[in-house]
Amino acid sequence: MILIALGANLPGTDGRAPRATCEAAAAALDGIPGLRLEAVSRWWETAPEPPLPGAPWYANGVARCAGGLDPAALLAALQALEQAAGRQRPYPNAPRTLDLDIIAMGAMGETVRDAPDPVLPHPRAHLRRFVLEPLAEVAPGWVHPRLGRSVEALLAELPAAPMRPL
Repeated sequence: MILIALGANLPGTDGRAPRATCEAAAAALDGIPGLRLEAVSRWWETAPEPPLPGAPWYANGVARCAGGLDPAALLAALQALEQAAGRQRPYPNAPRTLDLDIIAMGAMGETVRDAPDPVLPHPRAHLRRFVLEPLAEVAPGWVHPRLGRSVEALLAELPAAPMRPL
């Protein structure tokens, strides 16, 4: 199982709205050799984290895929999709046309990897409601391999955050 978070809060280079860019990216996951898209969560509209005055809200979701890719090869493929969508990295947490993050990998999403990139599981996923809420839709019962707690337990520990289904 491979869990990939998708997000965008700027129009794509083709003028698509952020949600449409995320939907196209989710469909494009099936085109990555060795990867098969199995499920996509609902789309959520979420406030930027950390808050950035004047930044538009994000469209966020999570895709569940199957495949046996090497983590570094998958990261390179995802970064190529981001670049094709016009992703710029002027500073950390800048608004973006597309953001694709590997949240977890392994038969049950249990792979632990400290280096090289990507770090698995994603080092901040358990702190982000905008990741865990859609993740719970596509991988209910997923257990964070470092923390030993289910996605549902992690969600229950998080404070409320401004988000709503799109």
